Amino acid sequence: MPTASTPASKPETRAPRRAVRSLQKGQQTRAAILEAALGLASHMGLEGLSIGALADVTKMSKSGVFAHFGSREELQIAVVREYHAKFEEEVFFTAIREPRGLPRLRALYERWVRRVSVEIDSGCIYISGAVEFDDRPGPVRDALVSMVKAWHAALHKAILLAKDEGHLAADTDALQILFELHGLILSLHHDARFMRSPGALERAGKGFDRVIVSCITPAGQQVDRAGAGQGPSAPAPQTGSKSRGVAASRKRA
Repeated sequence: MPTASTPASKPETRAPRRAVRSLQKGQQTRAAILEAALGLASHMGLEGLSIGALADVTKMSKSGVFAHFGSREELQIAVVREYHAKFEEEVFFTAIREPRGLPRLRALYERWVRRVSVEIDSGCIYISGAVEFDDRPGPVRDALVSMVKAWHAALHKAILLAKDEGHLAADTDALQILFELHGLILSLHHDARFMRSPGALERAGKGFDRVIVSCITPAGQQVDRAGAGQGPSAPAPQTGSKSRGVAASRKRA
C-alpha cells in the first residue's frame, strides 16, 4: 500500500511506459529478424529469403515474422537497406577520414577490397542481387540500384576531388576510372569466390595502381608514397552501426 512518501503511480503514467517498453521490444525483435535475414540472404541470395525460412532460423512463428515486415518483398528491401548501412559503416565512413584526394580514393577502394575478402565465403548482396534482379523490374531491384548508385556517386566524387587536389590529371575521365575500379571488384569476387584462385586479393590491390598509372600526377605520386604500406589484405572490422546514408555524407565531405 502506498504511503505519504511513496505515492501511487497514476495509471496514465504507467501506460506510456508500457508503450515505450513494448516499442523498444518490437524494435529489438525486428533488428534480430533482420540480422538473421541478412545472414540468409548472404548465403542464399535475396530470392532465397522467405518468411518460412526466416521463422525457422529465428524460432518464431510465421505470423510473428510477417507482423514485422508484412511481405516477402518488404523483407527483401529491408535486407538491402541493412546491408547498405553496414557497407557504409565499414567502407565509406572509415575511408572518408582520410585526406581529400588520392589518399581518400585509395582508402575507399582498399576498404572495398577488404569487404569483398570478408564476404568470400558468404557473398556480396550487391553482386548477387544484380544477377538475380538485373532483368526483373520492381521495388527490390529499385532498392538495389539506388544503393549501388549512392556508392558509385561517393566514389565518383572522390575521383573528382583527386583531380581538384592535383593528384590526378585534369583531363582524367572520372567515369572511366570508376568503371575500371568496379570491374576489378567484380573480377575479385568472381576469382576469389567462384574460381577460388590464389592471389586474387593481391591482384586486386595491384589493379588500383594500374588503373591510375596513366593519370596520376607528380603531386599524386608524392602523397601516394607517403601513405604507402596499407594494403588490402587485412579484413575490416564488422559492425552493426546504422549510418546516415552515403549520399548525405558525401555532401558534407
